[in-house]
Amino acid sequence: MRRAVGDCKRAIISETGRHKHIPPCNPLGSFNWVIITIMLQKLRDFFRSAPPPRLPAVPPGTRYYVVGDIHGRLDLYDALITAIEAEIANSVGVESRVVLLGDLVDRGPDSAGVIARTQVWQQHRNVQVLAGNHEEMFLAAFGQPEALRHFVKHGGRETILSFGLSKKQFAALTIEELFARLPRLVPQSARDYMAAFEAMIIAGDYVFVHAGIDPARPLADQKRSDLMWIRDRFLSHEGPLEKVVVHGHTIFDRVMDCGNRIGIDTGAFRSGVLTALVLEGDQRRVLQACTSDGGPVEVFNGERA
Repeated sequence: MRRAVGDCKRAIISETGRHKHIPPCNPLGSFNWVIITIMLQKLRDFFRSAPPPRLPAVPPGTRYYVVGDIHGRLDLYDALITAIEAEIANSVGVESRVVLLGDLVDRGPDSAGVIARTQVWQQHRNVQVLAGNHEEMFLAAFGQPEALRHFVKHGGRETILSFGLSKKQFAALTIEELFARLPRLVPQSARDYMAAFEAMIIAGDYVFVHAGIDPARPLADQKRSDLMWIRDRFLSHEGPLEKVVVHGHTIFDRVMDCGNRIGIDTGAFRSGVLTALVLEGDQRRVLQACTSDGGPVEVFNGERA
């Protein structure tokens, strides 16, 4: 039978073989000391400084240059490439990688030049390119006249002109005539090149996409359409995400770091500011190629004031 705590007694046998009785033990008192010790430890833990949270990081030994929406601004893009290459030349023991977040084309004056410059850069540098919604519209424009009409309304006119059509020639063509001529203006090789752009790139604790992700879906189950087009459902999400999302697509006056996402589309085609986010280890910094009122392009370490 289980005995009550108050009935607990101990007995030992002396050297003479007689039982020697010990006063009743007090396990309740020992129990109280255990409780007190635990409470004191919890108080010490409470007042002890918590270790700082681990910051998101890219894989060790790598540096990522993540470039926002270029939109045909070859002048800004060329300046940024020069600055990036200068940094890489002065780096030892670091594997540098470049990610373009899509929307290389439309709105700005030289989409064809941006495409060609990227192809040249890829010949000697690890440059990965994501598909943006403007690349999708461009490719769809070869399928039917109505898709071409939609493309032209959203910056496609400037893209078509950059492939060698004059403004006068463009103005003289109907949509149907332009649709018939477009495959002769834009080489199949350029179309195949854009069609092969990636949808998502993961680097350590970061994921790079054009527009954003669906917060309700794991990264492995994202829809390509969301990666290129999503806006409100992603931008309004305040909770944690599977990885820190670096994205373009939505224009901000400055780099928008919300903790769970970082928006780096600074509206190059209209603001004259093209942004690159530089990630190395758990550190972040910004490079920007900037111009205003047709002046020379300057590159700033950090955001231009």
